Amino acid sequence: MRIDLHNHTSRCNHATGTTEEYIKRAIELGIDIYGFSDHAPMYYEPEYRMSISQKSEYEKEILNLKEKYKNNIDIRIGYEVDFMSNPKYMEKSILEADVDYLIGSVHFIQEKNDLWGFDNPAYIKYYETKNIDKIWEDYFEAIAAMVKTNYFNIVGHLDLIKVFKYLPKKDIRLIAKDSMKEIKKLGMVLEINSAGLRKPIKEQYPSKELLELAYELDIPITFGSDSHSIEQIGFGYDEVSLLAKSIGYTEVVSFKNKDKSIHKF
Repeated sequence: MRIDLHNHTSRCNHATGTTEEYIKRAIELGIDIYGFSDHAPMYYEPEYRMSISQKSEYEKEILNLKEKYKNNIDIRIGYEVDFMSNPKYMEKSILEADVDYLIGSVHFIQEKNDLWGFDNPAYIKYYETKNIDKIWEDYFEAIAAMVKTNYFNIVGHLDLIKVFKYLPKKDIRLIAKDSMKEIKKLGMVLEINSAGLRKPIKEQYPSKELLELAYELDIPITFGSDSHSIEQIGFGYDEVSLLAKSIGYTEVVSFKNKDKSIHKF
């Protein structure tokens, strides 16, 4: 069973191609369950996400295409939600949306009254002025806070903080372990996201070390290519699925109406 639950649409303003083109390419690649999880509306940096006025048309289009291609592929719908410690930024109607799943992601670190978009190239300079271990610790504290809300089904790109290759001096497993215990405790699923292979770090999210820790903790996995273009659909699947198998994983999770299903891969 080939599953890819993390994919975007042009509504996020930084993806290209039509939704139907994505589906046709997924069919060509033999993907069995294909999920759209576009960047959810939020009251911060609207240029990187759909507006709340587009929510209904997004859901309607995906459901119409799901019906149209039901004999060729199983389409699922969700949202990738940017977790913010201040709830005023997150749109309640998204957290309560009638969709198959929600991916919870951390793209911002809160510092007093500032939000630092650590995976935005415009903010790379911040890495040079801060203690790298503290950056990683703050990031994983945000991951733990996100998990504890119990709003989300999937943890998106667990160690995204490594994107520009600024790695901690401390053992990454020790920094991440408490957060990963919370993932296990709340019954969330960990995404293996191949987008990191396209980024400066040249490595999937999470790293092999953290994926081994996830396996030790019995945290289930799913797959996502995080595609923002037709060419990125299914990117790196063979590499990340082989990695997962080498660690011991044999099962992958999908979601329908927020309920888990387990599949062999």
